[in-house]
Amino acid sequence: MTSSLNAHWQSQLFAAYALQEVLDKPIDGETPASRLKQLGMMTVLYMMHQGHEKLTLSNLTKITGLTRNAVLESIDPLIARGILTETIVKNSMGRGTARQFEFCPGVFDRLRLGGDHQKSGA
Repeated sequence: MTSSLNAHWQSQLFAAYALQEVLDKPIDGETPASRLKQLGMMTVLYMMHQGHEKLTLSNLTKITGLTRNAVLESIDPLIARGILTETIVKNSMGRGTARQFEFCPGVFDRLRLGGDHQKSGA
């Protein structure tokens, strides 16, 4: 039971982190609709991360049903915010390249600090 409670708290902390990073720190020229799309994308990315799925452009298009460009419209601002990093890797067939994303280590460090802060009752 403790592990499911911890997973619940981590999910709650991640949602709060996403809201704070995206809504409280708008990028110049960004629309409210863009910020809302980023929050949705962060939820998808987090669920994929929890399921140990690769965060690739191809996987994101399969899961969301969006075009590659539509996915990138939500991903690129998350990279600009320092929430995600992007690397170019070999595609699944090993011939071409693919864009793969990862959460920056600082994201989960902040969540751990938030969880430690919560546990201490401070």
